[in-house]
Formats: sequence, C-alpha cells, structure tokens
Amino acid sequence: MPHSAPFGVILFDVGGVLLTNSWDRRERAAVAAALHLEARDLEARHLEIDGLWERGGMTIEAYLNFVIFHQPRAFTRDQFVSCLLDQSKLLPGGAMDVLKELAASGKYFLGALNNEAREINEYRFKSFGLRNYFRIALSSCYLGLRKPEPAMYRRAIDIVGGPAERILFIDDREENVAGAATAGLTALRFTGSDALRRALADRGVL
Repeated sequence: MPHSAPFGVILFDVGGVLLTNSWDRRERAAVAAALHLEARDLEARHLEIDGLWERGGMTIEAYLNFVIFHQPRAFTRDQFVSCLLDQSKLLPGGAMDVLKELAASGKYFLGALNNEAREINEYRFKSFGLRNYFRIALSSCYLGLRKPEPAMYRRAIDIVGGPAERILFIDDREENVAGAATAGLTALRFTGSDALRRALADRGVL
C-alpha cells in the first residue's frame, strides 16, 4: 500500500450500510405479521437473549426454541428461518458500489465490523458475496463482543494491527460511530452512498 494512502484499513458495518438490516425491529415485525405471530411476545423474548445470540453464545436452534417454538406453531423451523433470511436484501442507496470500488483499487485492507448472529452473518456473507471484498470479518458472533462496547473496537484494532488513526470505520448508527471515535478510529456515519463518496473524497480515499 502506498505510504501516502490516508488509511490502511477500512471497516464497514453491514446492516444499514451495505444490506438491509437482517433481524431488527422492522424485520421482526414483518415476519410476525407474515406468520401470524404475536409480535409483542416475539419482541420481548428476542430482546431477552439477543445479546447472547449475537455474541455467538447460543445456536440458532436454541434461539428458536426460546423465541418461537416454545409452543406449537403452524409452520416449521425451516419455514421460519427462510422467512427470516428473506428479510436480507441489498440496501437501496447503500454502499455496495463504494465497497466494490475500494476493493478494486487494491489500496486498502477491507473488512466488516458488524453485529450479527452466526447463521445470519454467514448467510449474508455468502448470498451477497461479501467475502469477495472483505479480507476479514470482525463480526460479533466471532469476537464474542458487540458494538458499541469499547472492547469490540479495541479487539478490532488489535486484530488488524492498528494504529487506530489509520483505521476508517463506516456505520449507520450514531452510537456505533461515537464508540469507534472514542476508541481512536476515524468514524463516518453512513447516510447514503452519495454522501459517503463525498466524505471519502474529502479524505483522499476515493
């Protein structure tokens, strides 16, 4: 990498930046409606164990046992999981084209720094070809940590080799951007592809 490159590493969030969110409140409500589930019960049960699941502390089978199949259902596990995974789509106005352009330049070490349960994460990486562009996946299910926990950013810095000021992080959530900035990373809040391109151009990245 040329010494003059402003950053050595660029890390992307996935949901809300490249893809739609996979299993956030809106997606849970959509699946509840499609499968005629009681949305408040699903939401309450999900929130009780979501942190453990996203940190890789439980399997999808255990998650489903607690959140969905604690009582008989008119659909199968496979049908539920299929409906869940169908919520993942390319984000309209997202940063996928920016990611592809950065990868094609060969100037940067690109990676994901995202919160996701293992099975969903692996489905999204495979289905949308993210491993074609990312050289590393610093996902919560692999690290056992979640943004915006300070330890998540420290672990990312340690793994990619730092220094923090040579790492650029892109996320759509204000709290995650603030956490990254506190850890010493340069952090950009994603609000759309055009705005991201301008911000990257201002920093000499594009």
